[in-house]
Amino acid sequence: MRTYLVTGGAGFIGSNYIHYMFRKYGGDIRIINVDALTYAGNLENLKDLENNENYIFVKADIRDREAIEKIFAAYDIDRVVHFAAESHVDRSIRNPEIFVETNVLGTLVMLNAAKKAWEQPDGSFPKDKRFLYVSTDEVYGSLEEGDTYFYETTPFAPHSPYSASKASGDMLTKAYWDTYKFPVNITSCSNNYGPYQFPEKLIPLIINNALQGKKLPVYGDGKNVRDWLYVDDHAKAIDMVQEKGRLGERYNIGGHNEKQNIEIIHIILDTLKDMLPEGDPRKALVTKDLITYVEDRKGHDRRYAIAPDKIKKEIGWYPETMFADGIRLTIQWFFEHEEWMKHVTSGDYQKYYEEMYQVK
Repeated sequence: MRTYLVTGGAGFIGSNYIHYMFRKYGGDIRIINVDALTYAGNLENLKDLENNENYIFVKADIRDREAIEKIFAAYDIDRVVHFAAESHVDRSIRNPEIFVETNVLGTLVMLNAAKKAWEQPDGSFPKDKRFLYVSTDEVYGSLEEGDTYFYETTPFAPHSPYSASKASGDMLTKAYWDTYKFPVNITSCSNNYGPYQFPEKLIPLIINNALQGKKLPVYGDGKNVRDWLYVDDHAKAIDMVQEKGRLGERYNIGGHNEKQNIEIIHIILDTLKDMLPEGDPRKALVTKDLITYVEDRKGHDRRYAIAPDKIKKEIGWYPETMFADGIRLTIQWFFEHEEWMKHVTSGDYQKYYEEMYQVK
């Protein structure tokens, strides 16, 4: 039985990846989920797996070398999928230190622990071991007018503490391949959306606020462009890279769904109006009058667009979910998980939200 160590598995993308893997492989795999359970980690995301004997949760911080090495000593890990990261740009602007500690030093701890566990006496590594670092398109910076897409060869130009910290972890991972031939892959993805996404991100924030008749905060002029990737498509890509990717290589994972932020908001409002049944009192709350422009984010990149040409050519992956379909699936999930949303938007999140967006 192959054993996967997934860091940050209680978060948005991590929990969707774990669900995807069990749907695909069933009892043929074992997954160890390591998560510190910070604000974005929620074990409710994986409640349905609590009685699965092939699923093991370990509460640990990736910065804790002793704890991580203990996990590698206890289990024969075949695959590492390293999601764990501080991931919200706004938080990185307010508190960059924690982003460097987690995204850079935490990644170094993970690399060293895996290297220590897997390295053979001659300095080589077994052919069946793999370490995948989940990066982001934000390491490439912002596309300028006339530019087409980000490619794997695009130079790094991060503009926020978040993207700079992810770029650092990214480069450390590549350095372990270059220096030690440690078996790594790196994936850089575009903006994910789908079930279990923490509601400080654009799409769940707009869904949640609109259903309550709250203001919909829009940075700047709302014309910043992002490429949107349905999270299940991302999970599939990660699995395919781990099985078919060339060692030491980076693969871009994009959704071919470029849209302005303000366009996303209008699509969500229109879709909510269409999906809410007649007589549902929330239907009257969903209106474009809720759109509220707020001060632009510092260092706000204008456009991201990522070319998945390499992964399609070499591995055969391509995005299957069009945005019109993915957004309906996402909204339907939030309709069916109102209690989940209430839990994650209580307490500290509410204070953070009010401070960040200054929306009353």
